[in-house]
Amino acid sequence: MPILQRADEIRSPVLVVHGEIAHSRYFSEDAFKKLKGDNKELMIIPGANHTDLYDNMTKIPFDKMEHFFKTNLR
Repeated sequence: MPILQRADEIRSPVLVVHGEIAHSRYFSEDAFKKLKGDNKELMIIPGANHTDLYDNMTKIPFDKMEHFFKTNLR
Protein backbone atom coordinates (compact mmCIF):
# COMPACT_ATOMS: atom_id res chain seq x y z
CA MET A 1 0.00 0.00 0.00
CA PRO A 2 1.53 3.35 -0.97
CA ILE A 3 2.21 5.49 2.08
CA LEU A 4 0.22 8.50 0.85
CA GLN A 5 -2.77 6.59 -0.49
CA ARG A 6 -5.08 7.82 2.28
CA ALA A 7 -3.47 11.13 3.17
CA ASP A 8 -6.58 13.00 2.00
CA GLU A 9 -8.58 11.33 4.80
CA ILE A 10 -6.59 13.01 7.59
CA ARG A 11 -8.82 15.53 9.37
CA SER A 12 -6.63 16.48 12.32
CA PRO A 13 -4.12 19.38 12.19
CA VAL A 14 -0.86 18.60 10.41
CA LEU A 15 2.39 20.54 10.53
CA VAL A 16 4.98 19.47 7.96
CA VAL A 17 8.46 20.87 8.69
CA HIS A 18 11.24 20.38 6.17
CA GLY A 19 14.61 21.84 5.34
CA GLU A 20 14.92 23.94 2.22
CA ILE A 21 17.99 22.07 0.98
CA ALA A 22 17.03 18.59 2.18
CA HIS A 23 17.27 15.96 -0.54
CA SER A 24 13.84 14.59 0.43
CA ARG A 25 12.00 17.93 0.40
CA TYR A 26 9.92 16.85 -2.60
CA PHE A 27 8.32 14.10 -0.51
CA SER A 28 7.04 16.54 2.12
CA GLU A 29 5.70 18.84 -0.57
CA ASP A 30 3.94 15.94 -2.32
CA ALA A 31 2.46 14.73 0.98
CA PHE A 32 1.28 18.22 1.88
CA LYS A 33 -0.52 18.61 -1.47
CA LYS A 34 -2.58 15.50 -0.68
CA LEU A 35 -3.79 16.78 2.70
CA LYS A 36 -7.23 18.41 2.86
CA GLY A 37 -8.61 21.09 5.16
CA ASP A 38 -7.46 24.45 6.40
CA ASN A 39 -5.62 23.22 9.50
CA LYS A 40 -2.51 22.14 7.60
CA GLU A 41 0.78 23.99 7.28
CA LEU A 42 3.96 23.35 5.30
CA MET A 43 6.98 24.99 6.88
CA ILE A 44 10.14 25.08 4.74
CA ILE A 45 13.14 26.14 6.83
CA PRO A 46 15.57 28.33 4.83
CA GLY A 47 19.07 26.94 4.48
CA ALA A 48 18.31 23.79 6.50
CA ASN A 49 19.04 20.25 5.42
CA HIS A 50 17.41 17.11 6.77
CA THR A 51 19.59 16.59 9.84
CA ASP A 52 19.67 20.28 10.84
CA LEU A 53 16.14 19.89 12.10
CA TYR A 54 17.12 17.16 14.57
CA ASP A 55 19.53 19.10 16.74
CA ASN A 56 20.60 22.44 15.23
CA MET A 57 18.95 24.71 17.77
CA THR A 58 19.50 27.79 15.58
CA LYS A 59 17.53 26.31 12.67
CA ILE A 60 14.60 24.66 14.46
CA PRO A 61 11.65 27.12 14.37
CA PHE A 62 10.40 26.55 17.91
CA ASP A 63 8.34 29.76 17.96
CA LYS A 64 6.46 28.87 14.76
CA MET A 65 5.89 25.33 15.97
CA GLU A 66 4.57 26.57 19.30
CA HIS A 67 2.16 28.91 17.53
CA PHE A 68 0.84 26.08 15.33
CA PHE A 69 0.30 23.79 18.30
CA LYS A 70 -1.39 26.45 20.43
CA THR A 71 -3.67 27.40 17.55
CA ASN A 72 -4.63 23.92 16.40
CA LEU A 73 -4.32 21.58 19.37
CA ARG A 74 -6.86 22.76 21.90
